[in-house]
Amino acid sequence: MQLTPSAHVDTFCRDNLPPDEALPEFRFDLPDVRYADRLNCGVELLDRTIEQHGADRPCLLAPDETAWSYGDLLRTSDQVAHVLVAELGVVPGNRVLLRGPNNPWLVACWFAVLRAGAVVVTTMPLLRPGELSTVHEIARIDVALCDSRFVDDLRAADLGGAPIVTYGGDADDDLTRRAQRHGGAFAPVETAADDVALLAFTSGTTGRPKATMHFHRDVLANADTFSKHVLGPTPDDVFTGTPPLAFTFGLGGLVVFPLHVGASTLLVEKATPDELADLIEAHLVTVCFTAPTAYRAMLVAGRPERLATLRRCVSAGEHLPATTWQAFRDATGVRIIDGIGSTEMLHIFISAADDAIRPGSTGVPVPGYRAAVVDGAGEALPAGEVGRLAVKGPTGCRYLADERQAVYVQNGWNITGDTYLRDDDGYFWYKARSDDMIVSAGYNIAGPEVEEALLAHTDVAECAVVGVPDETRGQLVKAFVVLRDGVVGDEGTAKELQVFVKAQIAPYKYPRAVEFIDALPRTSTGKVQRFRLREVESAAK
Repeated sequence: MQLTPSAHVDTFCRDNLPPDEALPEFRFDLPDVRYADRLNCGVELLDRTIEQHGADRPCLLAPDETAWSYGDLLRTSDQVAHVLVAELGVVPGNRVLLRGPNNPWLVACWFAVLRAGAVVVTTMPLLRPGELSTVHEIARIDVALCDSRFVDDLRAADLGGAPIVTYGGDADDDLTRRAQRHGGAFAPVETAADDVALLAFTSGTTGRPKATMHFHRDVLANADTFSKHVLGPTPDDVFTGTPPLAFTFGLGGLVVFPLHVGASTLLVEKATPDELADLIEAHLVTVCFTAPTAYRAMLVAGRPERLATLRRCVSAGEHLPATTWQAFRDATGVRIIDGIGSTEMLHIFISAADDAIRPGSTGVPVPGYRAAVVDGAGEALPAGEVGRLAVKGPTGCRYLADERQAVYVQNGWNITGDTYLRDDDGYFWYKARSDDMIVSAGYNIAGPEVEEALLAHTDVAECAVVGVPDETRGQLVKAFVVLRDGVVGDEGTAKELQVFVKAQIAPYKYPRAVEFIDALPRTSTGKVQRFRLREVESAAK
């Protein structure tokens, strides 16, 4: 695909795009996704919305009663952009890492990076130093902006000397104070629609994460497909949800979709499902984005009347069982919108809403997207047969300098790693993950990464990590561990290993179940047969 002239001075991202022959087929059949050649998605989501709805409109809310208008967000983003450019020397195309929980300052930094023409790399505050070092190794971070409460692990990481600036703290050089010293509007960089706007990281089945590259037009395309044609938000909606903004599911549902229509969003740093239900009631939330696990837990917590203001609920990250859908409908009257998306595609590409919903089915292709079920050779299978899910549309996979591009993109299709069945009416029904990724409570977890953390413990001789069925979380991370001679495999040892893993990698990845075995099942060539471990677990249930 022919790219337009870039506004990036630092050409790192364009230099590392996959070659044309490795890209999926991009489709722009839907008029909504045909954009001008010059486009800054940060400007479109903020300045254009202000032009239409006014600067005084409520924009970002927080449980502590913090409330920013659209004008407040624009002014703060401009001030941070001034700091990035005038004080930190950021030029268009530089990569700026963001680290912090969901709150207004994280969003302001996100917009500031885009307005400066740089590339956003948002990371979860749960990542440990080794994981952050890998992010830098892949993305070559130039500057990092970090919530002051989460800076220790970032400082312990190897960022190649990139400056780290904190926000939300008391220091004189805190970003909140530095920003206040800059007045006046910042002139946003007029980026190309096909300049890279953000790098979103996703776990790979090998344990090494992949950086997915998304253009400015991609960010808007998800708002002009799924959000516009399926979700249908209005300026009077109040959004909330639990996914971090480092997840593209959270970025779309909590920032891009609400701001694109002039709505407001309640940003929650951390909340249990029960606490989330209280916040929904207190702030009159109308649209919620979270995983099936949370919807189930909100029902178990009781008092469904707290959810009375909801009119839209979106579920993704794992399969939504028909029983959960029906229970939520019975308790609240709300029909959950299920959907499947991926970091590679940026957001949801198969879904259904309202009367089009068939409980248990993911839905049909979102307007602007096409989907098929294909066999191992990439040939489309007829309705009723199980195969690999293949998708194409206005967004698609672009890994940053990663040979796994050839695995995800085949014959012009994005092969998501999911096994599906398409029925005679064109509805898609999820069957299973077709790779070794574990999807637990909406998180993608690479088994090999958990294995590596376990193997760092001196008592572990061998281990294998798999996903096993779990009614609450969809899948559970389970470790089969061979201990070194003389170590007793009891409940205390299992607890010790779990605590150890939490200290090595993001805590949500730790094995919630640990089973001690004498030896791992292997092939004649020595490869671990993880499928046999899954079979044993399934038989036991």
